[in-house]
Amino acid sequence: MSDLFTELRHFTGSGEVFRHNLNRSFVYTEGVQYMAEKASAYWLIDYILSYQHFAEVRAEPFQTWKMEVKDNEGIMTLTDGNKRIIKTFKIEFTDFPLEKISLWLIDKTLMLPSEY
Repeated sequence: MSDLFTELRHFTGSGEVFRHNLNRSFVYTEGVQYMAEKASAYWLIDYILSYQHFAEVRAEPFQTWKMEVKDNEGIMTLTDGNKRIIKTFKIEFTDFPLEKISLWLIDKTLMLPSEY
């Protein structure tokens, strides 16, 4: 699955966005769609968007979500655009195929950093 890491780097900009099924006010880019499809990780999109109802999270218009995976456990760190940690989450189990991934949520659009 290391090819996935390389493949994701090729996404720049985005001509198409996908509306989230449960929270229709949020969209995600082609790169995020590709990642979710290839890694069976639509749950990751749901996870990030499920925290948007918390005031401390919603207050940040530029959010960076970084997940690091080791031994099928994940640590998700949410920071603002200036690397200030807002919240850290532990994911008890994940089969996500990459050791790490970063996603940015900017003005209700979830994207890969290369798509900014």
